[in-house]
Amino acid sequence: MSERTTVLLMAYGTPRTRDEILPYYTDIRRGRPPTPEQLNDLAARYEAIGGLSPLAQRTEAQRARLHAALDERRPGGFDVVLGLKHADPKIEVAVDAISDPRIVGLVLAPHYSAFSIGQYHERAGTAAAAKGIAFTGIDSWHLEPAYLDFLATQVRAQLAVLPAATKVLFTAHSLPERILASGDPYPDQLQQTAAAVAARAGLSAWSQWGLAWQSAGRTPEPWIGPDILTVIEDLAVSENAAGVLVCACGFVADHLEVLYDLDIEAARRATAKGLAFARTACVNDDPTVFAALADRVVAAADALH
Repeated sequence: MSERTTVLLMAYGTPRTRDEILPYYTDIRRGRPPTPEQLNDLAARYEAIGGLSPLAQRTEAQRARLHAALDERRPGGFDVVLGLKHADPKIEVAVDAISDPRIVGLVLAPHYSAFSIGQYHERAGTAAAAKGIAFTGIDSWHLEPAYLDFLATQVRAQLAVLPAATKVLFTAHSLPERILASGDPYPDQLQQTAAAVAARAGLSAWSQWGLAWQSAGRTPEPWIGPDILTVIEDLAVSENAAGVLVCACGFVADHLEVLYDLDIEAARRATAKGLAFARTACVNDDPTVFAALADRVVAAADALH
């Protein structure tokens, strides 16, 4: 049997306890502790969704699902470990514990940006090189058919119980506008995902669907828009809309940016404007999607031989 490959499954990370909120927020802020007001605001958001985000459990379930799918394809050929950006185990710590000769990096986000996935792969690749381990990263999977089919099925199911005049808004996490000057593919990949899902769901371009951004950072620099809350207000005022369906295609697990920013904040805004509101489910550990990701991992590993 060929030598084993480790899959470094990378994600943003989240606090697992209330005591971890401060160090987590400090890490996001590159070592600068948040103000008491900022910390209280984040803690309040967690309280609003039940006390903490379920992301840690969701990410572990995704790791286990990918490992099971890989074992079906190549029994004993892969290990799958987590490496997180802002929580433990950090990416570098995870790589340091790997003894296999090859690493395939996969980020739990479909759309590539040098600002996001590029940073994950850079950190992992640097740590792997320091140990003499071969590394390759899967840059994006925004047009993976299983992922598109999952979203399209969700869109069709939700539209069936919403008003006829419902607009579908595809969203992803906003990034600073400065990425646009470098030709970063992130906005184009979101557009491609949205168009592909809309086609599968039988939506007419722009009259039945559009793009929006969400969860922009609270920094002085401009972030990509329009923001989802602004789009909801515009729908209520300028279009003959009775409902809004958000397909958060940029996120693959239930977490704060979905459970609070959409299910509470965006839903509240839509209700205040007289619009019905719903959101499609996240991929989480859907077996069909993770089977497709396992196939991509196997192909990437074979290319390293």
